[in-house]
Amino acid sequence: MNRDYLVIIPTYNEITSVGILLPQLLELNLDILVVDDGSPDGTADACRQLGLQSGRIVVVERKKKLGLGSAYKAGFKYGEDRGYEFLIEMDADGSHQVSDLLTLMSAMEKSGSDLVIGSRWISGGAVQNWARRREWLSRSANVYARLLLGGKVKDMTAGFRIYRTAKLIQIDLASVKSEGYCFQIEMTKRMSQIDGNILEVPITFVERKYGVSKMSKKIVFEAIYRVTAWGLSAKFRRKRPS
Repeated sequence: MNRDYLVIIPTYNEITSVGILLPQLLELNLDILVVDDGSPDGTADACRQLGLQSGRIVVVERKKKLGLGSAYKAGFKYGEDRGYEFLIEMDADGSHQVSDLLTLMSAMEKSGSDLVIGSRWISGGAVQNWARRREWLSRSANVYARLLLGGKVKDMTAGFRIYRTAKLIQIDLASVKSEGYCFQIEMTKRMSQIDGNILEVPITFVERKYGVSKMSKKIVFEAIYRVTAWGLSAKFRRKRPS
């Protein structure tokens, strides 16, 4: 293996959108790991077929839906074990643009950062085709997380990011229990706790054209519960007499 980047793509019923995304990614100098949670629409088989043609796509097929955080942790372990220098998180649904990925990769190499986040909520960032309610929810979640957890990251819930593996391995991934977009909040928090250098780069997030969003009330409630618990725990620790 002579490529430095591994893109980790969790999938569940994304046969149309991932069929558009993967050929675009194969134009870049990177490898691809698809972690599929037993998609009944044949997503895993379609990705495997592309992998046979290119030799650069590996598919890990799980028996049932185990969650986004679990998929990324499995991908991190795969990438760490095989010596990739950089590990990329990217959605399968077309929301993350390959042109923006090139910008993130360039920023990682030029800045020497430990985590580069593709941010919707910094200057130059944008979303396309979102309902106002969806935008309000995302902005509010990030403000809430920043108020309770501190730090300067404006888009803690962003799922388009690159980790430097040498820094990522300092995080005890077995103790990271979050799923959904709360996983991204927790990983940002953990990276800050080990003094990781975090850089936000503006991207344009485009609402999916195919398939169904995996956002649910359960995912939202998990984030509210965990962020509140982390924030209160930190507050009580600060108040504890020495």
